[in-house]
Amino acid sequence: MYGWTGKLLHVDLTSGTCERREIPTEILHAYLGGRGLGVRLMRDYFRLDPFDPQMPLIFAVGPLCGTNSPTAARLACVSRSPLTGTIYDCSAGGRFAWRLKGAGLDVVFVTGKSATPVVLAIDGDRAEILAAGEHWGKGVKETVAALKGRGSVTAIGPAGENGVLFANIMMGEGNSIGRGGLGAVMGGKLLKAVTVQGEGVTGVANRERFDAARADVMRLFRASPVIFGELGIAEYGTPALVDLMAQRRMAPTENFKSTFFALSANYSGPAIRKECGAKKEGCYGCPIQCKKASAKGEPLPEYETVNHFGALNGISDLHAIVRANTLCNELGLDTISAAATLSAFGEARGRFPDPAEVDRLLSDMAFRRGDGELLCQGSRRVAEALGKPGLSMSVKSLELPAYDPRGAYGMALAYVTSNRGGCHLRAYPISHEILRKPVPTDRFSFSGKARIIKIAEDVNAAVDSLVACKFAFFGATLEEYGELLSAVTGVEYCPESLKAIGERIYLTERFYNCANGFRMKDDLLPERFYREPGSAGEGIEIPPLDRARFQEELQKYYRIRGLSPDGTFADASFLEKLP
Repeated sequence: MYGWTGKLLHVDLTSGTCERREIPTEILHAYLGGRGLGVRLMRDYFRLDPFDPQMPLIFAVGPLCGTNSPTAARLACVSRSPLTGTIYDCSAGGRFAWRLKGAGLDVVFVTGKSATPVVLAIDGDRAEILAAGEHWGKGVKETVAALKGRGSVTAIGPAGENGVLFANIMMGEGNSIGRGGLGAVMGGKLLKAVTVQGEGVTGVANRERFDAARADVMRLFRASPVIFGELGIAEYGTPALVDLMAQRRMAPTENFKSTFFALSANYSGPAIRKECGAKKEGCYGCPIQCKKASAKGEPLPEYETVNHFGALNGISDLHAIVRANTLCNELGLDTISAAATLSAFGEARGRFPDPAEVDRLLSDMAFRRGDGELLCQGSRRVAEALGKPGLSMSVKSLELPAYDPRGAYGMALAYVTSNRGGCHLRAYPISHEILRKPVPTDRFSFSGKARIIKIAEDVNAAVDSLVACKFAFFGATLEEYGELLSAVTGVEYCPESLKAIGERIYLTERFYNCANGFRMKDDLLPERFYREPGSAGEGIEIPPLDRARFQEELQKYYRIRGLSPDGTFADASFLEKLP
């Protein structure tokens, strides 16, 4: 078999056993890898509580990983989120995914709970569970440094150990399996880290065809102004969006009370380069190198982080924002949820935190002390506890990222239809509504957005299962990646077959969520967006969303998806008909 290894490492932390198992070929062909394969492997477990010892934590690579397919040295982590209760996956790049594939594995499937803290160590064909008492309680950087002799490391910090509902799993190279609290699932199993060393090579079925397909992808990357343009993400990273969002009047400010922050230029892409001596970094083998690091090698924050520790909390000090990002990485906290929770807390008490207080509160979150005992639960629970539930800017308990939905109506719809909760990456309509790629759409219109969002969700589910980076698709399309996949695996894939796989994955996730009680009532934005306008300026008006029109487009979306008017499935046997 080319592309896939067909092997799964089944780890039972309760019994302390590690066993290699076969993955049926038809499952690999039907779900690809990454997100899709992980979601399929959740079929017997999705009703379990996220902290049930038998709830799996799944790490899955894709069929392109291990080749020099652009942006494919990635993996997905899949489980059920303790923050949202939804089925959850997160993608991260780095050398870890490459080495996992080199160890002959498509999947690591971790279940059970250890009696004491442990590390899972994978070295080629061997896997063992090692005592990790000496690492428990340590920050991410110290843990990674102590384990780096065993290869690539992914680990949790104190936030994951202490069950913070938005704890990350941190990759040793600085990337994060962020959002949704999968670090808390890992901590609940007393699994401090996973290390992997592997030297195997991923076979390619047709090398000549592969080389031609890769050349096509790279040509499209170079032609893309969003990727390699003068102000593109290769040059400035995602903070290149700061000035654009300010100009569009859709930068969430002071807990989404307004949509423009006059001092946002302090943390724009050019400002970060000037102040921090930003240099290019990126995921292993990626030609884009969108990550940025300081002159001292410190990972610098991305767009969501600079906005949320900046405008969302009324802070303009770049160095304070960088410090908050570094602290979140060390403690293992999701920056979006952490900053948004602080913002909701700030509005509820009548003042937003200053930079020094941000540092203290982040530490208190991770160690669950003082105000952190409440804040570690995320903004929905914080706002409810303080008697002001309307101040949580979240969907399905997942805090919204840095695109105000009043300024992009496709984004408004995509936030609520995302199976993860309030996420911008499931459909990423910012691509066409703001960046005008592949074709521009009217950002202040719902017309046609239901179908556009449905198609984009299917495409992105396939992308997340390959596992490729979404930034690659500012240049290339499923046509080029389908050609890469066909060349690697020897199995023919085209854009339509990949979209069909994506639809299967999306609907499986939606079915899991509906089985766990999610309905149309959960597909709603916070009231603020229907009642309050955003910030006008430079000839741009940002009115409240039209609730009736929003609901009309949501019902269109349900019909296109084949769902009931309540957003659920009429066919209770839906899963039984899938591979």
